[in-house]
Amino acid sequence: MRASLQTPAFTLVELLVVLAIVGLLAALLLPAAGRASERARSTACRSNLGQIGVALRLYLDDHQQHFPVMVNRTRDTNRFATNAVEIVMRPHLGNPRALRCPSDRGHHFEQTGSSYFWNFLLNGQRSDAVRILGLPVSGTGVPLFSDKAGFHAALGPSRMQNHLYADGQVKHFFVLEPDR
Repeated sequence: MRASLQTPAFTLVELLVVLAIVGLLAALLLPAAGRASERARSTACRSNLGQIGVALRLYLDDHQQHFPVMVNRTRDTNRFATNAVEIVMRPHLGNPRALRCPSDRGHHFEQTGSSYFWNFLLNGQRSDAVRILGLPVSGTGVPLFSDKAGFHAALGPSRMQNHLYADGQVKHFFVLEPDR
């Protein structure tokens, strides 16, 4: 008598079940992977703001502690401005690519020279006697540069924008989020 040799095989139903499970796991993991990569880009953006802060500190040392007079170019005002952020900060910044946030998908850097917005209310003021709209404020609590847009919206409303403060810290504005 011949022994029957059958090789075990998957049925079509078993194969479809495995594919469905793999697809479900991929669907669950992709958003988490997207948030992780956005966190990495946000960290690089925060690092750039830190470099800008060091460059601004060097500028202040060279100019008797007076903030620069700079303008923020927009897409509509793309004319050449001699006091645009990227021009004024260039000698102290070293690498002008530090003005580009990796999460800048709106191409602000390419169209305006910077992914970051300068707080023009500080133009020409002494760094140790800051006044906003005529009122004296603590220099350390004043944001100097901010992301031009909510580049990091994937991280949630309270983390969508980075800000460089006068004390050198890079952090987010405090935003109240509703209870869920």
